[in-house]
Amino acid sequence: MNTEETPREPETVGVSRRHFIGSCAVGAVSAFLASCTADQREAFFQKRFKELSGKELEAVVARLERENEQKFKTPIKVKTTGAKEGVLFGYGLDLSRCIGCRRCVHACVEENNQSRDPEIQWIKVLRMNKEGGIDLMHSDAYYNPPQVPEPEAFYMPVACQQCERPACVAVCPVQATYKDPDGIVVIDYNWCIGCRCCMAACPYQARHFNWRDPGIPSDKINPNTHYLGNRPRYRGVVEKCTFCIQRVREENGRYPACVEICPVGARKFGNLLDDQSEIRYILREKRVFILKEDLNTQPKFFYFYAT
Repeated sequence: MNTEETPREPETVGVSRRHFIGSCAVGAVSAFLASCTADQREAFFQKRFKELSGKELEAVVARLERENEQKFKTPIKVKTTGAKEGVLFGYGLDLSRCIGCRRCVHACVEENNQSRDPEIQWIKVLRMNKEGGIDLMHSDAYYNPPQVPEPEAFYMPVACQQCERPACVAVCPVQATYKDPDGIVVIDYNWCIGCRCCMAACPYQARHFNWRDPGIPSDKINPNTHYLGNRPRYRGVVEKCTFCIQRVREENGRYPACVEICPVGARKFGNLLDDQSEIRYILREKRVFILKEDLNTQPKFFYFYAT
């Protein structure tokens, strides 16, 4: 038996702080930086997104667009649109209408450039028995009936709840995740160190870790991206739902992909500060409840029954 180890190709040096911290652990800081390209060194030393000046931000965006075009062989636009004044986004989900079809799950994957290999899904649909009511402990996220909806079941999709008091933000040691003025909890992927403290703190299991480089076929890439949202992520960072920030912050505004795709209109979205919005109507007129309300994370994601 040949016990000699087969020579391996050198791995591409990453640009994340996670890779850098790993290098520090073995005393290879100088070698790490020396092996980086100019773009990779620039990426490592860049400031936090919120600290970048106008010119610095332009340079960062140009670099990201260049990197993504080289990787995916297609032009990719990276927007940096900020939160609008007078807007606080809220989400409603009608449990009496949801049929458990999971169209929302797959629309989210396509819109937000989630890895296909392995597939990462930001929305999880839970199947529960009508007789037992809402029972998270005995719910089934892997149901596969021949047809939905099932007469004895109801369905409860769960994703990031966009909390007003997010536990994930409180525990992040490098302030890579934070809440913007419009209520969207975002992640600066270039500052995430992959410690996964946010994943442990999130009571909704809404955050997902990239164990390896996300696998996205070039012909499946959504080129309309946002720096804090659906731009292609890195290995070793955490990601999550951002209410489709690349859509909802457009000048005229668009619904998140999951709202747009829902075939029964179970998903609602709007401005909580607008008394005439549909989401405010739901809060006034429907039987609304909040998932794990006792934790006082104050989600802006509301479940309700239309009847």
